[in-house]
Amino acid sequence: MKSMTVARPLRILMTCLISLAGGLLFTSIHIPVPWLLGPMIAVLIASRFLNVAKVPLYWPSYIRNAGIMIVGYSIGLAFTRQALVQIVHQLPSMLLMALLLMLLCVLIAYIASRLSGIDFPTMMTGCVPGGLSQMITLAEEIRGVNMTVVTFMQVTRLMMIVIIVPLLVFSPMFASSPPGLSASEALETIQANVTPLFPNIVPFAVVCMLFTFLGHKIKFPTVFLLGPLLGTALLGQSGLQGPAMPSFVLNAAQFMVGSYVGLLLRPEKLQRKTLTITVALASSLVLLVGAYGLSVLLTRIHALTPITGFLSMAPGGMDQMGIIAHEVNADLSIVSAYQLFRTFFIFFLVPSLLRMLFRFLAGRAAAAAHRS
Repeated sequence: MKSMTVARPLRILMTCLISLAGGLLFTSIHIPVPWLLGPMIAVLIASRFLNVAKVPLYWPSYIRNAGIMIVGYSIGLAFTRQALVQIVHQLPSMLLMALLLMLLCVLIAYIASRLSGIDFPTMMTGCVPGGLSQMITLAEEIRGVNMTVVTFMQVTRLMMIVIIVPLLVFSPMFASSPPGLSASEALETIQANVTPLFPNIVPFAVVCMLFTFLGHKIKFPTVFLLGPLLGTALLGQSGLQGPAMPSFVLNAAQFMVGSYVGLLLRPEKLQRKTLTITVALASSLVLLVGAYGLSVLLTRIHALTPITGFLSMAPGGMDQMGIIAHEVNADLSIVSAYQLFRTFFIFFLVPSLLRMLFRFLAGRAAAAAHRS
């Protein structure tokens, strides 16, 4: 049976059922963040077998985007006035940590390039922990960059972070974190008790969609997350109290995102599979270890719990880190602020810096070739 003969609604239904099975399985065996990891792992495994049978799974991006918007709204609720004051005080630390993380990426990319023989621009673009679509777009604009390798490295990093980080934060490694709710989680619990979902959600839903639409028009980064986040945060500053999403809605949002992420990895498209997979896994692991080291430094600078510091520095997407922060004893506003700052830092500064660096290296290589 050819993939062309399989109707898209059937492919979506198959993906949905496989994702649902993964979520239920992970819930039953008490895996952390089951409705994110379960669908992701189930779809990743199933897609390998079904692709061989010419029945590829499919998950529309608009379903993923709807899940991300729910996450963005939930994160926006945590940006209270008290949280914003704390965030402003930590802006110098946010800049320092973003710079240190970028320097770590340069070091990893340089060493990996020398060991693997893959060119440095490709390795560097693949290592930078920016948004997936943003880094792929950047790679398309840089001459000579291997797009397949960059995409695989970015997806591998994302999936490793989403799998490993929840297992770490629920492990004895972070057992020293004090129990109980963080300030942002306590706020959501109070809101869930005193603020009914309807009709209070209506103005927030309108503002979230409006900000997403406007952000899309001006090409805002990760607009389906940042649009609802900024809209909810601004509306909250006006005095309106947004209702917290019920747990089943947040689980549904994780389901929507996890199903999409599970379909991203495509090892069969690589030319040097063993080498590229090894480099992608090793560089992602080193980056994660380095991020943990930076999180320890961050907790020494500010009075943050180890989990909050680690999730603030973890080189994953802000939507995935926001989902995980919902499930553990972490200050969601601080985690989101550090992730948001790094997103803007990478979006506005890193592309220009990378282009300058690559031009400089290309000039040096041309001069050396001319002298020889």
